[in-house]
Amino acid sequence: MSYLIGVTALWAFSFSLIGVYLSGQVDSYLAVLTRILLACLIFVPFLRPRAISARIRWQLMAIGAIQLGLMYIFFYRSFLLLPVPEVLLFTIFTPIYITLLDDLMQRRLSPFYLLTAVIAVIGAAIIRYDGISDGFWLGFAVVQGANLCFAIGQVAYRQLSPQLPKDVAHRHVFGWFYLGALALVIVMFLLFGSTEKLPSQPVHFVVLGWLGIVASGLGYFLWNKGATRVDAGSLAIMNNALVPAGLLVNLLIWNRDADLARLALGGAVIVAALAINQLWARKREQRLRVTATTG
Repeated sequence: MSYLIGVTALWAFSFSLIGVYLSGQVDSYLAVLTRILLACLIFVPFLRPRAISARIRWQLMAIGAIQLGLMYIFFYRSFLLLPVPEVLLFTIFTPIYITLLDDLMQRRLSPFYLLTAVIAVIGAAIIRYDGISDGFWLGFAVVQGANLCFAIGQVAYRQLSPQLPKDVAHRHVFGWFYLGALALVIVMFLLFGSTEKLPSQPVHFVVLGWLGIVASGLGYFLWNKGATRVDAGSLAIMNNALVPAGLLVNLLIWNRDADLARLALGGAVIVAALAINQLWARKREQRLRVTATTG
């Protein structure tokens, strides 16, 4: 859980940095390509190609292409259609996707995980729901595309993680994740990108450097590693912790309007959902241990 909490604090700045300094100023495909290229430069030197099979390498690349590459393409486009608060609002459905996808891959149904995810969604909705803009439907669809890609990647990595060699550290294989994303984004940039909006100001390079090296490079590695150490319910809820964190940063640094009472109330609902989930998961583990001992 500590990995997820730390990355949540890290990513809280990303929404505003993209919305304030990059959206409409730097080509979105170029911005995504730059972020992923910088992340690749960090992890590719650690790669041990012979440490995992070709099948797992391709699976890691596919996960990276979806969770990072395709997700970023949707995500950056959304800032051209919606302001930062609305992008944050529309990300509240990610926990539902995570819960349902995890159940689908496990061939089971966990109503309690779905319940706690719905509670978290309610908490996030309390924070940000204050009406919609004219571009609601298109913006909503684009953000949901990003949410679904992010959810697919997290669940898929959780499922793949047990197949990774126990004696090989995650950093020695995670470069394949970024290489998969890079391959997709290069193609997308060549097809749809533009060189008319290149980074031209020092702040553009600073923000792209931060987002690529820290938010993408360090952030996704730690987030996916943390995702393998918690249950699906906790993972779903931590996705929504980004909403109050992102709004808090937006308020304190960029002085955007926010209702502090609703922020506090919604944040409390999300924390309560996480606490309920943790309590239920702990009791379930105790029951399983008792069953295993008596059996």
